[in-house]
Amino acid sequence: MANGIDPSTSMAALFGARVRRLRTAAGLTQAELGRMTHVVSTRITQIERASGARPTLELARTLDAVLGADNLLVELWPYVYREAFPDWSRAFMAYSERAVSIGEYAAHVVPGLLQTEAYARAVLSVGLTLSSDTQLEERVTARMGRQGRLGSTDRPALWVVLDEAVLRRPVGGRAVMREQLERLLEAAAEPHITVQVLPFDQGEHDVMGGSLTILTLPDGSEVVYTEGAHHGQLIEDPAEVRRFSVTYDRLRAAALPPLMSLDMIRSVMEDNPRGAKVPSRSERRRVAQEQLQQSGGRQLRGGGRRVPRRRAGP
Repeated sequence: MANGIDPSTSMAALFGARVRRLRTAAGLTQAELGRMTHVVSTRITQIERASGARPTLELARTLDAVLGADNLLVELWPYVYREAFPDWSRAFMAYSERAVSIGEYAAHVVPGLLQTEAYARAVLSVGLTLSSDTQLEERVTARMGRQGRLGSTDRPALWVVLDEAVLRRPVGGRAVMREQLERLLEAAAEPHITVQVLPFDQGEHDVMGGSLTILTLPDGSEVVYTEGAHHGQLIEDPAEVRRFSVTYDRLRAAALPPLMSLDMIRSVMEDNPRGAKVPSRSERRRVAQEQLQQSGGRQLRGGGRRVPRRRAGP
């Protein structure tokens, strides 16, 4: 325990304990380390004591290089960074890292897991809580880092339903948006990723006010995250989760089938004003039900009712 600070109390405390241990091993004083990393010695004191502002990503990288930490401090930094978020937000991030499948409906922008760096920077730059360019780069880095799980051995299945507005809004300008649409097409080619588009002609639906994410955990339980322009809510109550699960099933059934969705994405990317041919609702429902059955999803009846699987045993 360094200077009476218990490293198990927080990630900031753990980060500070590692900095102090590395600094001591290198035979440096706090003042010397401060000069080498271009910060005042009191900043090093704050980091080691987990007091004051959390270290920036740039400072974490500098400390790592100066102390020869072999990327340890850089790898710890995202966890320190997350502690600035509300409890429900950190809980959602933790659930996301464990999820075996992720279902998302995006009303306004491409989900973070599929964003390009340029698109993410454009989206994050308009946040009301953004205070500096450094904070923007930290958020972009954290978002890009979370995408790594899609390429890991324990990668989750990802099913994304995009409102047509997501495709039509040129976030970051046309060049950035074209790159983003190309990214969607590339992602949809992966066997564990499905992308659908909910066209404008579908009309009103239950999630018009924001976005929806459903996470399925290793034990089969589910949690839901809903998000609006300036708020988010984590939902764990089983009854509420089931209600949102049915809503998501209905969105998938109403959306264009995956292949037709990709046609629409290509059409928008190529700036084709006529767009892809949109099939009738009955045809979309038929194709969607077949796809859900093939993917092991829930079967849908007319009117959007869910037919639960029969479970063995009591």
